[in-house]
Amino acid sequence: MWQRGDRVVIEGELIQPQIARNFGGFDYRAYLLTQKIHWLLKGTGTASVKVNSQVSWEPSTILRWNDKARSVLGAEMSRLFQEPHAGYMKGLVIGIQKELDPETFRQFSQLGLTHILAISGMHVAVYVGVILVLLRRCRLTRETALTVTLLLVPVYVLLSGAGPSVIRAGIMSMIALLAARLGMLKDGLNILAASALMMLIWNPYLLLSVSFQLSFLVTAGLMVYTPLAAPLFRRLPGWLGSSLSVTIIAQLVSFPLTIYYFNQFSLLSVAANLLLVPFITFLVLPLGTLALLLGRVWNTGALLTAQLAEILNNITFAAVEWVNGITAGVMIWASPSILWICLYYCLLYGLLHMLKRRTEAMLVPQFMDDETRPLAELDRPEPRGNIRGRAGRNNVLNSAGAANSGRAALTFQAYPQSGLSRWSNSAAILCAVGLTLLLYKGYNAEVIRDGSGSISYLDIGQGDSSLITTPGGAHILVDGGGTVSFGNREEWRIRRSPFEVGAKTLLPLLKQRGIHRLDAVILTHGDQDHAGGLQAVLEGMPVSAMLFNGTLAATEPYTKLMKTALDAGVRMYPVQQGMTLVPDEATRLNFLWPEPRADRQTIPEEVEDQNHESVVFRLEMNGRSFLFTGDMDQAAEEAILQSAQQAGISPGRPVDVLKVAHHGSKTATSADWLAFWTPGAAVISAGVNNLYGHPNGGVLERLADANAGIYRTDQQGEIQLRVGKEGIIVRHKLTPAPD
Repeated sequence: MWQRGDRVVIEGELIQPQIARNFGGFDYRAYLLTQKIHWLLKGTGTASVKVNSQVSWEPSTILRWNDKARSVLGAEMSRLFQEPHAGYMKGLVIGIQKELDPETFRQFSQLGLTHILAISGMHVAVYVGVILVLLRRCRLTRETALTVTLLLVPVYVLLSGAGPSVIRAGIMSMIALLAARLGMLKDGLNILAASALMMLIWNPYLLLSVSFQLSFLVTAGLMVYTPLAAPLFRRLPGWLGSSLSVTIIAQLVSFPLTIYYFNQFSLLSVAANLLLVPFITFLVLPLGTLALLLGRVWNTGALLTAQLAEILNNITFAAVEWVNGITAGVMIWASPSILWICLYYCLLYGLLHMLKRRTEAMLVPQFMDDETRPLAELDRPEPRGNIRGRAGRNNVLNSAGAANSGRAALTFQAYPQSGLSRWSNSAAILCAVGLTLLLYKGYNAEVIRDGSGSISYLDIGQGDSSLITTPGGAHILVDGGGTVSFGNREEWRIRRSPFEVGAKTLLPLLKQRGIHRLDAVILTHGDQDHAGGLQAVLEGMPVSAMLFNGTLAATEPYTKLMKTALDAGVRMYPVQQGMTLVPDEATRLNFLWPEPRADRQTIPEEVEDQNHESVVFRLEMNGRSFLFTGDMDQAAEEAILQSAQQAGISPGRPVDVLKVAHHGSKTATSADWLAFWTPGAAVISAGVNNLYGHPNGGVLERLADANAGIYRTDQQGEIQLRVGKEGIIVRHKLTPAPD
């Protein structure tokens, strides 16, 4: 097994990492740049690898020892805890996240709870606090306790994986401990800035890390915004007001970056964080740590402690799953601009600042103890006993003082400063209105307002998926691509969280574009490369209706997809030749295939050859025409042409864009088909260097003979059409390499 410090020699081919192939899609090359990786080496096999182990001490030896220690700790956690608790506790206690159950991570992520699973400031604060308490219990002086704790912080940072968030917290803790030791402790922002500067000098690429950005931004936000929000919770008990202000501010500060990178925010995340973070921090985390410490000393006690932690984990998992079941609280946002983010923080600061000033103004006394009360006030009749002011406080007249001096001195009068209060109210209202408009604009960022529609032929590899947005704002997804596996792979090559195009590519693209709901999903047929990706879409986004070819595919993924759709309340419509769909007055879909069943049966039956039964439809939008063909074969083409001939329909007016059937396979797109439709352009969806050789050379020749412009997702990535009444504007993500 390779370890840090080993010298590894590998023979292979250097290739550049893949860039984003869809507009707004994940850019693998840009991500690797943040890890200081510029090239990928494609090896010829494990037999060509030569490993020379480390023979002398080097600085990397420390990290080598640390890796072994983490491995031992991880093995001990696996011994004490059962799955899925072992992977969860490894991430919670020692920062090993690679064994965390993907479904658990997804559910925590949806509620904004992933910061619990990453070692961060919360863990470091608990660690430092426990050490200081223990050292003081051992009768060590304050200075000695601070020094020992300062030296132990780097040990914890290394053992917990040294991620950006824990490094930030560790450096801040060390600076604070050193400053306290020297009696020079300053404000937290200076410490935060110093730790950020040190980390960026060490590795400037950290500035592009999402973890780095969120860690420092939330920490800075808590320092700046929490003092502004604290007076708003003054009527609550101290512990509750403090918890609420910190939790709400943390959510408000992290909100822009959360929607920028993940395009999703749960309205229930505040409640989830308020309840679960203390529960996990002060119960589960200490129990997990205690079980780990007892493991080699008192095995029975360690196992009992682990079992108790598992019971609490089950409560946590059940609560997270239940809250996630309330889908109404999940909001999908398009990635905002940097200007939008800056305006958000400015308006939020202005709103909290004005509310703080208004609250403080309500508590400022108008007359102090040593001030003389105006004569007009003395002439007013006063009730006997204590006088209750506007703020609900007792204003006590010192009767004895009044008798002796002949003057009435008012101890406290909580009258608001009217001018300042009115100005603060107006400013707060303006900031609130501005923030509301900004949020509304951000939530509806993708609405097209000029009467245009759009069609996006997405690049999802060797598969098919298109997104139609009508001028009226309806979103229709045609197919969802899918990941096709070939043969059985060795167990060591199977990933814990394997790549799936629906979850990793398609659903993130839909969210990134701010699509909150799909009005319809058209599943042309049941093959995996068209239907597989829709499983993640149905699980991650509301869908109103699904239109399919009226048949069933005898595969487990297809059966699961249909069950998911029915359980989610999606309306199912089997379509056939002659049906139409009219999303709005500028859009119309005319279905040309499959043909109606001869027996008029409405119960779907299993069909093995799904390609022949593919849904084919003609889309009319703003006076332009587009033909979608799924994976139809030449037999279906001939049947459609024969039906048109029998109905006395001559070759129709040309279609503007033809979606070439079956990824450009030779089994479709005949010369007669092209002659009937005479397309102005053709789009072929195929994977780069796919095993099938798509698109077929003969198909490309026939398209060229028909004078159709050719667009290919394997060469140009995503192809977008902006469809207006004036014409069609085409853009594609990549520029094809010259022949």
